[in-house]
Amino acid sequence: MSQLQPLPLPSSLTPADQDALTDLFRRGTAENTLRAYEQDLAYIGAWKAAAFGAALAWPEEEAVALRFILDHARDLRDATGPAREAAEALVTAGLRRGYAAPAPSTMDRRIASWRAFHRMKNLRSPFDAPLIKEARIKARRAAARPRQRKSENPITREVLRAMLATCRTGARRDLRDHAALALAWASGGRRRSEVTALNLDDIDARPMAERGLIRIRLLHTKTTTPDQAPWLPLKEFPARSVLAWIEAAGITGGPLFRPVSQADRVLKRRLTPGGFREIVAHRLELAGYPRDFASPHGLRAGFLTQAALDGAPLAAAMQLSLHRDPGQAQAYYADVEITNNPAANLLGD
Repeated sequence: MSQLQPLPLPSSLTPADQDALTDLFRRGTAENTLRAYEQDLAYIGAWKAAAFGAALAWPEEEAVALRFILDHARDLRDATGPAREAAEALVTAGLRRGYAAPAPSTMDRRIASWRAFHRMKNLRSPFDAPLIKEARIKARRAAARPRQRKSENPITREVLRAMLATCRTGARRDLRDHAALALAWASGGRRRSEVTALNLDDIDARPMAERGLIRIRLLHTKTTTPDQAPWLPLKEFPARSVLAWIEAAGITGGPLFRPVSQADRVLKRRLTPGGFREIVAHRLELAGYPRDFASPHGLRAGFLTQAALDGAPLAAAMQLSLHRDPGQAQAYYADVEITNNPAANLLGD
């Protein structure tokens, strides 16, 4: 992240002020955004090295920005020439999956990061030039495609119960997987980054004795900030599962979910979002589903789909899922087969 350090604004800015400014940028940026910045910076830097044989410049030249758009706005599977050669270098480095044109949203995210890097350095971005703006618009239109689901299938209640049923040996790994999956689904369909970011002090177990629930604090989500951190309820067996994991793992502070060794020893470090993805794939496979039946986002999709199947009001489901846009949440309700809609049976039998 060294290239992301802001440049001094006034010439009199001291080294201590510079360090304080860098620290402010880090503390004021969500962890997920910092990780995305790191990934995008690695990709952009590798692309320029492959395409121009040079390191990133600050500010970057408009010709480089335009070439980036052109290289990522077309299918390179049957192409030859410099764009294909740069793509081959990225594929070899594991930074690009293949030679098809990336989704417009992927290119937009990387450009947004590149622009953010310039702002951090108090520099003008080449992507603000009129020609570059117009090229981006044309690239989006040329690559327009139907919106793809983040998960092929929703993990509905039936699928989740089958996955949880595979966590029955009493080993710490099983207790962790049971707790993580149950929490992610029942608390409103949490994103994997939200699950793995939880710490022990984000769990309030005080209401358990009287009300049979615990509360979960989400410090970082896509729709809230730390000063707006919501406390969400987790009831019945999902709540008991989380408490059982905490006790069995001997967690007294720090990350809530952690890796477990082959010897069933709980490690001190935090479980990564990639580790949570592996939990989902592994439990799907043990439950008799293909590993790619659903991604971790299937937990979020499954919660909302199940809410629709059970006739829960959309507003009630959104209170837990923390969707701000009713249109996004409504899409899951719209996907429910109309004959399964509870409103189709209001008169009863």
